[in-house]
Amino acid sequence: MRIAELSRRSGVAVPTIKFYLREGMLPPGERTRPNQAQYDDDHVRRLRLVRAMVELGGLSVAAVRDILATVDSPTDDLDALMGTVSKGLTQAPEEVDEGALDEVIALIEEMGWTCTREHPAARSLAMVYTAAREIDHPQLIAAMRQYAEASVQIARADLDYVENFTGIDRVLESVVVGTVLGDSALAALRKLAQTSESHSRYRQDDPPPE
Repeated sequence: MRIAELSRRSGVAVPTIKFYLREGMLPPGERTRPNQAQYDDDHVRRLRLVRAMVELGGLSVAAVRDILATVDSPTDDLDALMGTVSKGLTQAPEEVDEGALDEVIALIEEMGWTCTREHPAARSLAMVYTAAREIDHPQLIAAMRQYAEASVQIARADLDYVENFTGIDRVLESVVVGTVLGDSALAALRKLAQTSESHSRYRQDDPPPE
């Protein structure tokens, strides 16, 4: 297919496709003439993955290139590939309180999870611990075990969703989509559940608020 057809099928504008080609985020097509190239379904899949990481995940060009380098490496370690994408989607703070990070690692070990101190999510959670104490809400930290236990079910649902797809690009695209849209969905579901739980605990005769 020509680049115009690639644009139509992938939903990515031609100038953006050319930018991705220049940046090495999309492999070149097969040259048919000096200024023309043919593309195939692999290019469509790769563009969808790049689009998901850039538009949904908000990743930088450099981060996307790093992830794609891992995707294109000669490995069949899906766990490592998914971990690379997941870490790329998490903005880790540069500095954290080491004491708070120790507490996070203790929770991780208590849950039997396999994460290191350098994992972006662990460092982000340490920032939550620090902020909770600074605003005098240590009770939030005490509730982290409950949050962690609930997260196990969510993680299983995430992986069940990912397993609907085949092919590395599509699987990793589903990780991006599932993480970004899943975070939004979880935030909405949490608020709905809070409204229902509040009504169940504290309701009087009036209907729950809109």
